Amino acid sequence: MTEKATFGAGCFWGVEAAFRKVKGVVSTTVGYSGGSSKNPTYKDVCSGRTGHAEVVQVEYDPSKTSYEELLNVFWGVHDPTQMNRQGPDVGTQYRSAIFFYNAEQEDAAKAAKAHLEKSGRYRKPIVTEIIPASEFYMAEEYHQQYFEKHGMTC
Repeated sequence: MTEKATFGAGCFWGVEAAFRKVKGVVSTTVGYSGGSSKNPTYKDVCSGRTGHAEVVQVEYDPSKTSYEELLNVFWGVHDPTQMNRQGPDVGTQYRSAIFFYNAEQEDAAKAAKAHLEKSGRYRKPIVTEIIPASEFYMAEEYHQQYFEKHGMTC
């Protein structure tokens, strides 16, 4: 039996590549979540008017990896103190967000965020949203496994 986890951590290409390396991850799909319009396209999301974030939906086997391990990957692949940006990418679609599917994921995400805040690792506050999972819209095919298709690594 597998479970789902969804994360927004900037441009979804590199984030997806990082999750694909985790033992126990069965599949990854890049897409859009957290917005108000139905069936948004990449162009729609990039306009900043839909409210969606670029996200990676991870399907994983909890007997081989834990949600906490996925959270560790999430925290490690981006700067959670950046509001609506990651590196050169700017806009609400690049926000830091954890979309939880159940109370256990919510509790784990909040605990991990609190632990990271107390660790002193960052000088600025962590701005990561922890919100209920909403409708997930798969991104266009050319975005799926983008780095692998183009011989790139992260």
